[in-house]
Amino acid sequence: MKRKKLVVVGNGMAGIRCVEEILKLGPELFDITIFGAEPRPNYNRILLSKVLQGEHSLQDIILNDWSWYERHGIRLWTGEAVHHIDVKARCIVTLSGRREGYDALILATGSSPFVPPIPGTDKEGVISFRSVDDCTKMTEMSKVYTKAAVIGGGLLGLEAARGLLHLGMETHVVHNAPYIMNRQLDRTAANMLQRELESQGMRFHLAMDTTRIVGRTRAQGLRFIDGTRLDADVVVLAVGIRPNVELAQRSGLVTGRAILVDDYMRTSEPNIYAVGECAEHRGISYGLIAPLYEQGKVLAQVICGRQAEPYGGSIPYSQLKVSGVDVFSAGAISGSETETAIQQYDAVSRTYKKVIMHKGRVTGAILFGDTTEGSALLSMVKKGAAVSELIPQEGIVSSAEAAAQTLPDHETVCACNGVSKAEIMHAVTDRNLQSTDEVKQLTRASGSCGGCRPMVDALVKHARSGKRGSQRAAITQGEIPVCECTKLGHSSLKQAIAHAVSQGCHTISDFMLHQDWKKPGGCMACRPALRYYLEMTGTENGDEPVQKTWHDVSDADHGLYQGVRVWMGDTEGLRMEAAGIRRIGEWLRHRWQEVSLPYPVHAGVSDRLASSVSILVQGIGISASPAGWEVYLGGHADHPVREGQLIGVAEREEDVMQLVSACLQWYRQNGLYEEPLWKWVERTGVTSIREHVLDHDLQRELAEMLSRRERKTQAG
Repeated sequence: MKRKKLVVVGNGMAGIRCVEEILKLGPELFDITIFGAEPRPNYNRILLSKVLQGEHSLQDIILNDWSWYERHGIRLWTGEAVHHIDVKARCIVTLSGRREGYDALILATGSSPFVPPIPGTDKEGVISFRSVDDCTKMTEMSKVYTKAAVIGGGLLGLEAARGLLHLGMETHVVHNAPYIMNRQLDRTAANMLQRELESQGMRFHLAMDTTRIVGRTRAQGLRFIDGTRLDADVVVLAVGIRPNVELAQRSGLVTGRAILVDDYMRTSEPNIYAVGECAEHRGISYGLIAPLYEQGKVLAQVICGRQAEPYGGSIPYSQLKVSGVDVFSAGAISGSETETAIQQYDAVSRTYKKVIMHKGRVTGAILFGDTTEGSALLSMVKKGAAVSELIPQEGIVSSAEAAAQTLPDHETVCACNGVSKAEIMHAVTDRNLQSTDEVKQLTRASGSCGGCRPMVDALVKHARSGKRGSQRAAITQGEIPVCECTKLGHSSLKQAIAHAVSQGCHTISDFMLHQDWKKPGGCMACRPALRYYLEMTGTENGDEPVQKTWHDVSDADHGLYQGVRVWMGDTEGLRMEAAGIRRIGEWLRHRWQEVSLPYPVHAGVSDRLASSVSILVQGIGISASPAGWEVYLGGHADHPVREGQLIGVAEREEDVMQLVSACLQWYRQNGLYEEPLWKWVERTGVTSIREHVLDHDLQRELAEMLSRRERKTQAG
C-alpha cells in the first residue's frame, strides 16, 4: 500500500507528541516530513528554567534526538521556516523556496512571547524567555551585568527569576496583580510561595504597572505608573504568549486569536489540521502541556482513520515544581459563585490545601507543599464529583495512600510525558522496579518538571505493597458475596464493572473471564446484577434483553426489574387535584415502564397524607398540598415499617415530575442491585439525597439522562 504524505509544520512538543501517537496507531501509513524553525531536535520547553538554573543541560531536555527521526524514517528540516501553504496544490513553501506536497498537513506552530505595549521593549538588554537561545543570552548577560528585573509574576516569570538568581544576579519580579500566580493560586498559597522565594533571594514589586523601560539605547531600569523607578541592567519579559497564526492567515485559513479548529482538530481547509498552542478550540487556546497532548491523541486517531472521540476541551491545571516548591492548581479557583469545601493550612510543615465547590460539586483545587493528591483531585474536578467524595476512606492512613488507591488507572499522572497511573503500576509490577528513579528512566514519569513526583512516589509504594487492584477487583471487607460464582459483594462488583468498562471491557462474558468467575456464564443470582451494573455504565452488551417487570420478581430468568407500580388516590370528579393526580400517576407509569431499576418500586399519588393510598409507606409518595406537591421517599409498608421522608416541595406538576425523575435516576445510579429503595435511602441519608436532587442544575441533568435513554431506545 502506498504511503500518504504527512507534513508537520512545527517541531515542538504538541506536534511531535501527535506524530508519536500516529506512529503507535499506524507506523506504515505515512511518509512523514517535519519542518522546525529552530536548529535542533524536539526538546522539552517546560524544562528551560531547569537549564537556566543549572539543573539540566540542553542534552538533558531533548525529548527525541536525531536518531529517533532516522529510526522512524522521518525527514526533519531544522532551521527551515514555512512561509506559505498552497491550499489548492496541497503543498507548503519555505522561506528558502523549498516545496513539499502533502496529503495531510498538521500545523503545530506553537506560540511566541507576548511583548507588552511598553515603550522601550526594543532596547538592548530586554529579552523574552521562550527558547534555548534565550537561556544562552541570559547566561551571557549575567557574566557582565548584576541586576535583573522580570516583568510578570506568573509561572514563567518566577521560573525565569529563579534562573537569574542561580546565575548570581540580583533579581526583582514586577507584577501588576496584588499577588503572584494569581491565575493559579489564591492569596494564601501565593503568599506562602512568595515567602519561600523571598527566602531564596527574590524581591517582589506587586500591584505595579510598568509605563516604560528607561535608558537611551540600552535598558537601565523600569518606570512605574506612580512615578517611581527600579534600576535594572537586564529586563526579562514574561507576561504571556501569543499563538503563531501568521502562516495560517497568509494561507487563507480562518483564525481568531489562534487557528480555529473543530472537535476533531480540523481547520477551515480540508486535510489541514492544527494542534497545540496555535489552535483555538471553542474559543480557547491552551498554553498548558496536558491539553495539547489530549488534542494530539484525538488528531492522531482522526488522521489514521480511526473512530475518534471528539475533543471536548480540557480542564486547565498545573502540577509543577516552582523554584523547588511543589504547587498544584486545577479548575475554577475563584469567582463570585465559588465556595470553599476544604481549607487546611499547616504552618509547621508549610503545606496548604484548598478545595473549591459550587452547588455541592468539586470545581477546583489548590495544593501547596504536598501535591500528592493532585491527580485524584483533578479527576474529581473533571467529573464534577460530589463533595461527599472528599471524605477520607476508612482504613486509609495518609493522603498519599488515599490518592494512590483511589486514582483511576486511566488517569494521567505525568502530564509532561503523558504517563498514566496504569503505565506506572505495570512498570513497577512487571519489571519489578524498586524506586521512582527507575520508573522515571523507563516511563519518563516525573522526568520533566518534577511536579508529579510525589504521586509517582506514592504509586511506587502502593504497587510494591501488593494492594493494587487492576482489572481484578478488591473485595470490600464484610461484604456478602453476590453468589457462589464470585467472592465480590454488590458494592465491589459495581465498582469492578465500572473500572472494567473504563479499561475497554463491554460484555458480561469478558468481565467474568477477567474476574475468574467460578461458573462459566454465571447464575440466576449474579447474571442480572451484572447486566444491571453494566447498563448503568451506559454500555450496550450483547446479552439477550430479557426483562423483569414489577409484577414478575422471581429469579426464573436473567432479566431486570422495570417500571414503577402506581397507586392513585381519589381521581373521581373534575376538581383540579383529581386531574393532577391522574396526570402525575399516568406519567409515572408510562415514563418508567421500560426503565431498569435495582428493585421493584411502588409509588402512591394522592391529594392528602391520610388517604387510602398511604403515601408515607410507599417507596415514592406524592401528595397534593397548599404549596403544590410534596414528594416523600423511602417509605415501606411491610416489616420493618418505614415512614417516607420529605424530599422537597414542587409548585407545578412539571416540577414534581422532574423532581421524582431526579430521585429515581439517582437511585438507579447509586443503588445496589436487589437493594430496595427504602434501604438505599437509609444507607445514603436523606440529607445527601436532598443535596443532589434539589440542586436545580443536577436535577435537570438527572431528568435529561432519562430523556436521552428514551430517545436512544426509540431510535433503535
